[in-house]
Amino acid sequence: MELTQATVNDLLAQLGPGDGYMYLPSDLDPQALTDLLADTYGAPRTLVLDGFTDPTVDDSRGAALLVPFEDRVVKIRAWAYGDQWVGTGTARDAEGVERPVLVVAHREVPEPLAVASDENEDVDWMERLTLITGWTQPAQRPDVDWAEVESRLGTALPSDYKRMVETFGVGAFDGYLDLNQEPWTDLREDGLLIWAGTEHEDLYCWRADGNDPDRWPVVVRSFDNEDVSFDCQAAEFVCRILIDPQHPFTMARYFDTHWFMNYGKSD
Repeated sequence: MELTQATVNDLLAQLGPGDGYMYLPSDLDPQALTDLLADTYGAPRTLVLDGFTDPTVDDSRGAALLVPFEDRVVKIRAWAYGDQWVGTGTARDAEGVERPVLVVAHREVPEPLAVASDENEDVDWMERLTLITGWTQPAQRPDVDWAEVESRLGTALPSDYKRMVETFGVGAFDGYLDLNQEPWTDLREDGLLIWAGTEHEDLYCWRADGNDPDRWPVVVRSFDNEDVSFDCQAAEFVCRILIDPQHPFTMARYFDTHWFMNYGKSD
């Protein structure tokens, strides 16, 4: 079987949106399949390695992908993609032969995912962002030396942004909105620090006014050099553009499923 992105897409289409799995030809390279899936979904989570299941695997971390193979799984790596789990690796077939596999399963998306309608509602927007994106990976950069970063930049940084970087690491929401690992200072003369950007050349910034960075408004510097301000923090802004189709910078018109594409290498 010639393995291309189009081939993988065809295989996933055959499995459909629900639960399904298939054994693939024995001569197919499982790592090549993993790499192609990682090109779409980002770095995977390892559920099973050399026949040993990660003890933290449960329904919230892709356990449904293991069900079709019972105790025959040798290796499975998984991605959360909206309301679906996607997994690949190897498992033994009915004759005991280890073969590559591709498996999908329905993912129960936690509620609530809707944006908050009450401005006074106490919302943990970072928690909501992990639910919206189906993020199940461990923290990617928990040991960032923020004191050093803030000293070098000459300013404290918003706490929700620091949680985003620690949680998600290097990558992009919906493979589109790139999260800067520390703010860019290119627009500092305008009082702006850039914390993210898109392939459409919009820059997502803070207007660094005042001594409390958790109260800095988000400012979008568009590709045509116009500024639009939003009275919210970065995590709330990302949540809203992901799922609110009425937001002026919405991504909901283009993506029905939301995820974070981690740019880490699959192992």
